[in-house]
Amino acid sequence: MKRLFIMLLALTMLLLCACGDSQKVGTVSGGDGPSDAETEEEPIVRMSADELLAYAEENLVEHIPALSTEEFISTPYGEIEHISYKSSTLDRERWANVLLPPNYDETKKYPVLYALHGYWGDEYSLLDQGDASIKIRVILGNAIKDGDAAEMIVVFPDIFCHATKEDCDGMNDENNKAYDNFINELINDLMPYIESHYSVATGRDNTAITGFSMGGRESLYIGFSHPELFGYIGAVCPAPGVTTDCIKPEEMVFEEGEEPYLVFLSAGSNDTVVYTTPQGYHDQMTTNGVPHVWHYVNSGEHGGSTIRPHFWHFLRFIFK
Repeated sequence: MKRLFIMLLALTMLLLCACGDSQKVGTVSGGDGPSDAETEEEPIVRMSADELLAYAEENLVEHIPALSTEEFISTPYGEIEHISYKSSTLDRERWANVLLPPNYDETKKYPVLYALHGYWGDEYSLLDQGDASIKIRVILGNAIKDGDAAEMIVVFPDIFCHATKEDCDGMNDENNKAYDNFINELINDLMPYIESHYSVATGRDNTAITGFSMGGRESLYIGFSHPELFGYIGAVCPAPGVTTDCIKPEEMVFEEGEEPYLVFLSAGSNDTVVYTTPQGYHDQMTTNGVPHVWHYVNSGEHGGSTIRPHFWHFLRFIFK
């Protein structure tokens, strides 16, 4: 009888412990709170336009660090994919290069920068190739490694968008209009392709555009025409025409609530191709009351000596 009583007491204590453990587990992973699988990620909070403008102006440098364009064995750099997509604008296949962030992960969502080349260029013109290498892939990889830039996808399209010609054959009004036509292909064809084939964070908070020379003209044209799509707009040594052929000077404004986070305009003091055109855009935006950063590169020419400092800064400022 005594042995039976001891056995029953021991069994009762075991049951009480089991119930206590069960309650403890329920408090952690069950109950009224969401489980780990149900918890949503915190939304990314961007700097306001005023905050980013002040941040950009405070962090402009005269000369970018020499090591920013050096490729290091220990630093991961993104892979480049050459893609083709169907253009409903031209009714034929078109091409672009896509620079993925280092260690691209399809379970993550990445913001996107569209980088537009200049006159006579193509989807390879701003990539790391030849003696005139722009080094965007290296500059971005180093900036990400140092924690100075967000992980992002960079798209390099061919922006010559002619109904019948595949390549630019002269600097004239017909070909200018072909470059201006890229606005339609970008919005209707390329952006939907990128968003459906890559792990992309969508919306103006996560979308930027910039370009060099004719690409700078187009990035301004596209950015001012569609501020609902692009939260960050840049241009380096932009070609003339935005305020004459594409949009009128008085149209270079933003409606209240559609102001981008950043407009970043770069010019080179030794640019003998577009001369004072960037200064004209700077003056026009100032007259129109458009907040922007004026980035003047001393000794910068119409090429890599101005393009590299522009991208070094712009990549660090967007998606902050």
